Amino acid sequence: MPVFERRTLVPHDRSTVFTWFSRPGALVRLTPPFAGSVRREPEGLDVGSVARLGVGAPGSLGLGLESTAGLARTVLPFRLPQWFAPEAPWTSLHTALEPGHMFRDEMSSGPLKSWVHTHSFEDAAPGEADTAEGRPGCVVVDHIEYELPAGAVLRRKGAAWSRAGRWTEERLEEELARQFDFRAAQLRSDLDFHAGFPIDTADGGPLTIAVSGASGLIGSQLCALLTGGGHRVIRLVRGGSRAVTPPSADTVIWDPAAGRLDAEALRDVDAVVNLSGETIGGRLTESHRDEMLQSRLAATGLFARTLAELAEDGRQRSLINASAIGYYGAEAGAGPDGEGLRESAPPGDDFLAEMCLQWERATAPATRAGVRTVMIRTGLVLTPAGGILQQVLPLFLLGAGGPLGTGKDRNPWQSWISIEDIAGLFAHAALTGTVEGPVNGVAPHPVQSRDFAATLGKVLRRPSAVPLPSAAPTAVLGSEGNRLLVEADQRARADRALDSGYAFRHTGLDDALRHVLGR
Repeated sequence: MPVFERRTLVPHDRSTVFTWFSRPGALVRLTPPFAGSVRREPEGLDVGSVARLGVGAPGSLGLGLESTAGLARTVLPFRLPQWFAPEAPWTSLHTALEPGHMFRDEMSSGPLKSWVHTHSFEDAAPGEADTAEGRPGCVVVDHIEYELPAGAVLRRKGAAWSRAGRWTEERLEEELARQFDFRAAQLRSDLDFHAGFPIDTADGGPLTIAVSGASGLIGSQLCALLTGGGHRVIRLVRGGSRAVTPPSADTVIWDPAAGRLDAEALRDVDAVVNLSGETIGGRLTESHRDEMLQSRLAATGLFARTLAELAEDGRQRSLINASAIGYYGAEAGAGPDGEGLRESAPPGDDFLAEMCLQWERATAPATRAGVRTVMIRTGLVLTPAGGILQQVLPLFLLGAGGPLGTGKDRNPWQSWISIEDIAGLFAHAALTGTVEGPVNGVAPHPVQSRDFAATLGKVLRRPSAVPLPSAAPTAVLGSEGNRLLVEADQRARADRALDSGYAFRHTGLDDALRHVLGR
């Protein structure tokens, strides 16, 4: 039976590492966005707990299929079911557990004949990966025994069949190597992040954080990051929602459109993270524009009023509210001083700028009541699971990708941020009591459109020099949508995020793309 094994050195002690694996969110954080999705988390590591995943095809084929299906769900005029994805269902069962030392999961149904994954945790040798406190680090050993469909039969056949079977095993192990590179980076970065917010000290402790939009692109990663640090997350779910939540998760039913939210359900929270709002995508018709605006004002206003009402009890709470760099306007460029858009820059005068301005102003009741309020002005979030990267991947993988929004004497700035860093920045704002006001949710080094395309092409090993004609995005988004979203020129600065103590995982575009794409 073929065997794949990976040893990962982690500069955190074994108890800390094992505890992280045992908390909700670990599987979500370890599942690469280029490899599939988590449909149901296991209830801890206990024997008998079950996890359900969707597994994509390996390599560029899987990446192309996943991004095309996601793009179709975004732009089609009708809503595709959530299960419409080119993923094979995978169910695993936890079959062994030695707390602090190992656990095992086995595929009970899925695309392979068999799969047994043993996770072992060992103390690192002295000096090999010591913790900051001088304690031994940890070696995480992933030992996988697997069998391909008909794999044993192929090995028993003639030389040609044997070579075919081995070639298939090599391709699978190449894909596993990509995934475990991603997992190692995620594990180290998450543990480093949590080390900055210890919950077992006299000054610290686990917080209770309510999150709206918890099943969305950013929300799902944010919730998993927070629970991985030992914090309690309450997910706000609309009545009748089909959003998938982890087993035994804390949930609160609310209806922002009707103004319904039980204030008592938030009395014990330390922070509310509001990610609600109709997606910014598709054609900007009058009805879509109104839905985008009203959904944001309704949710934000409801949270702000509720937290203001609760503030009378004297407990310090925070509101971490989403916003966007669209605040500055689609033609903001490098700002009034030519050095980049600081949070003090004036708002623009187009539709998205006016929406962001009203969105942020809706937090006023909370601010007046003394609630610490933060507005994260998010840039272009990089992940193949959604957003701009998902939209351009199919073309780039076909070799037909190129710069967006360019033309004669035009090369707009694109302020990007990795999915890991935007989730990390929201968590940082919730856990750091000194952050207030608007904060640009962008990486420190924005790039221009031609550089973005060239970097993506290099990472994917595809040509990227020919600019994409505006007719394609205009056909999907309309002329206004193309101007405000695709051709937007905004060079936002990350100074406030850095000054607040946030340590970016990905400061360079090449590094960020290689991480989220497994390249």
